[in-house]
Amino acid sequence: MIDPKQLLSFETMVTPKLITILYWVMLVIIVIAGIRSIVFVGIIPGIISMVVMAVVVRILFELTMLAFKNNEYLKKIAERQ
Repeated sequence: MIDPKQLLSFETMVTPKLITILYWVMLVIIVIAGIRSIVFVGIIPGIISMVVMAVVVRILFELTMLAFKNNEYLKKIAERQ
């Protein structure tokens, strides 16, 4: 749960939590689009498109999260010095 005090301060990042929610929403959209493509195009192309879209979305979200993780690690390094 997100604490309202955290929303007003910049000590913790809210965006990584939102990215997780957005990732799951995107997966639901991908499944819906995959089902539509199975109906209109066929089973094999529909499944392939679902898998490819899910992998691409996962990679893009992981790259975004990597930037936030780098920020956390940099903050830990700065605190140690």
